[in-house]
Amino acid sequence: MPHLVGDLMTSNVTSVDPATPLTQTAQLMRDKDIGTVLVCEGDRLLGLVTDRDIALRVVADGADPSVIDAGTVCTPDPVCVGPEEEADHAVALMRRHAVRRLPVVSDGRALGVITIGDLARERDPGSALADISRAAPSPGQGAVWP
Repeated sequence: MPHLVGDLMTSNVTSVDPATPLTQTAQLMRDKDIGTVLVCEGDRLLGLVTDRDIALRVVADGADPSVIDAGTVCTPDPVCVGPEEEADHAVALMRRHAVRRLPVVSDGRALGVITIGDLARERDPGSALADISRAAPSPGQGAVWP
């Protein structure tokens, strides 16, 4: 029996309004130990912002993340997958678009996210990627700098 995206996805995802300042978005990422936040109006997906987006599109350019909002920096209209799609389809989309995570949507409504780690744990549970994806964060990660 094929595995469905809806069975493998993370459904407890964090989302922000497009007007949310990036400092607040980054704090959510830190506090929840996540690297992606969905940008939504209500439950309608507009885009997604990653920790990498913040680092490369804002911090590296010397911009002030307290005055830039998530809607400005997010990747609009990201590649998405439906919950009833087979996991193989999600893998093919990730390969084709060179992405590590896909929002899971139904009728434009954000339901969750499926990551390369979710797929590795299901499809190749003995792989290094699956092991890393299962592991708890290392001690000292998220350390507060003086």
